[in-house]
Amino acid sequence: MKLGISAAFTVANTNGGVHGRQLRLVAVDDGYEPTRTAETMKQLYERDRVFGIVGNVGTPTAGVALPYALERRMLFYGAFTGAGLLRSDPPDRYVFNYRASYAEETDAVVRYLVKMRRLKPEQIAVFAQQDSYGDSGFAGVAKAIRSLRGGDEGTILRLNYKRNTVDVDEAITQLQKSRIPIKAVVMVPTYRAAARFIEKTRDLYPSMIYTNVSFVGSTALANELMLLGQKYAPGVIVTQVVPSIDGHSSVVLDYKSALMKYFPGEPSDYVSLEGYVAGSVLVEALKRNGPQLDTERLVETLENLRDFDMGLGTPVTFGRTEHQGVHKVWGTELDATGRYQAIDLQ
Repeated sequence: MKLGISAAFTVANTNGGVHGRQLRLVAVDDGYEPTRTAETMKQLYERDRVFGIVGNVGTPTAGVALPYALERRMLFYGAFTGAGLLRSDPPDRYVFNYRASYAEETDAVVRYLVKMRRLKPEQIAVFAQQDSYGDSGFAGVAKAIRSLRGGDEGTILRLNYKRNTVDVDEAITQLQKSRIPIKAVVMVPTYRAAARFIEKTRDLYPSMIYTNVSFVGSTALANELMLLGQKYAPGVIVTQVVPSIDGHSSVVLDYKSALMKYFPGEPSDYVSLEGYVAGSVLVEALKRNGPQLDTERLVETLENLRDFDMGLGTPVTFGRTEHQGVHKVWGTELDATGRYQAIDLQ
């Protein structure tokens, strides 16, 4: 995420910056542990005196970072999470999201499983991190199943594991106890836990369909599965909030060009592409804002950013009641070589 935003900022700076100013990305690490997030936010605000927060990674961490930012009227933009807490209705004034929500990702994949793969809603289970990230993904699945004819959210089997662990044994025990044969697992994990779960269940359920939300980290998951052996990767689905990195859309070509030029040796990746897109949209808003910059003025500029076409295949649009730029979800599936192929979810 940091790499992608840095690439977008570097492109802008190389082209003269924004109204003569250079963008600087200040990064601090909370280790994906909410207990450390308050200190990192305090450091950014009090010591580094940042203008706004961009690209916050994670839902449980956002649960701490977001209230801190809102209390101080700081811009909280482009977080790497699809959680509902950043998507209030009406939206929080200082919070803007680039990406589709977890509810939209899981809705798209549940509909795909039911309509395209012909599964019954009760044959779909959820493997989720035991925190607000997992809760958000599970809520999305429940909402999708509620909307389907014959769908009963009360029957959804939820398989849990603890954050920052790969302890999946209890989840597998629950899966084996299920009276209804489960044919697909919608996963809301991080990549190591996802890989461990697939490794331990692939032989038990050879025809199981595994799907993951974008936060899993597509490249990291693919690498982990290929290390385990060739049989683990094929057919694993990941929903994405950006177009295929193997495609030739203008935004992907611009992103790859920036990586080659400013970060040689760094491979292209869905997460850093998201960072690049989110960073580029922010740069566009800063340019439209004009040289006089303050938070309130930038919020108004973002709310007036309509139908911005950057080659995504869908326009980026914000408004006073719309603080999420894009709602589109793309589908990808791993092949035997560990590469992602685009799939049509509809």
